Amino acid sequence: MTASDAAPARIDTSRPHPARVYDWWLGGKDNYPVDEELARRILAVDGTVVRGARANRRFMHRAVRTVAEAGIRQFLDIGTGIPTEPNLHQVAQKTAPESRVVYADNDPIVLRHAEALLHGSAEGATAYAHADVRDVDALLARAGETLDLSRPVALSLVALTHYLDADPEGDDVYGLLSRYVDALAPGSYLILSQVTPDLNPEAIAGAAENFRRAGTPFHPRSLSEFARFFDGLELLGPGLIPVHGWRPEAEDVAAQAEGIVPVYAGVARKP
Repeated sequence: MTASDAAPARIDTSRPHPARVYDWWLGGKDNYPVDEELARRILAVDGTVVRGARANRRFMHRAVRTVAEAGIRQFLDIGTGIPTEPNLHQVAQKTAPESRVVYADNDPIVLRHAEALLHGSAEGATAYAHADVRDVDALLARAGETLDLSRPVALSLVALTHYLDADPEGDDVYGLLSRYVDALAPGSYLILSQVTPDLNPEAIAGAAENFRRAGTPFHPRSLSEFARFFDGLELLGPGLIPVHGWRPEAEDVAAQAEGIVPVYAGVARKP
């Protein structure tokens, strides 16, 4: 395990951070009262968030196994969040022990846990970069210390894009994704999930308002807006679909009985 030395030392506990809110929904302990407060407020207006967080984790596992079985041996996971086992590198290296994985996130608490917990196989490599998704050049430079970007890579942004806006004068999320995909070699894969208002508009509107009041921008997207992320790529079956339905396994089928999860998921290959 290697880590970037560029991370700030101080953890800001004065405002919630999406990684720590997500950790609370998953039943983790690596969050602060400000994170729990926001997590509970959102849960009060959107009862799907806990099962959505769990469904996202299971989707990541299935997608990583799928591309690893297709021959991918390099992974770049942006917006990693606080480690929750099994982690992406454990899934990838179970299929192919020589897999090389780089995690990237911008919360220093994630760095601390990554240094302590994210240890890969002896045959492969696992590294962590403290970097912001918006700083494409810096993030790719750090990833390139572990990954060979001239060869195929699986790029995953699971439950991240809804924290980025589409305004060209702001985050320019579509421009950001295009820059990452353009930097990948042919044969690479893109793994995404994104909150949508399509399946539960009232609850998602309430969740978005609570995020925004807490100072965290939140941008649910329709299916057509989600599809834009995959322009020029070859979608894997079953295409863009609610997260429970993407190549479901027994646990996912059982979880569907709990109710809807307003999250779209998709995996695509760069030709």
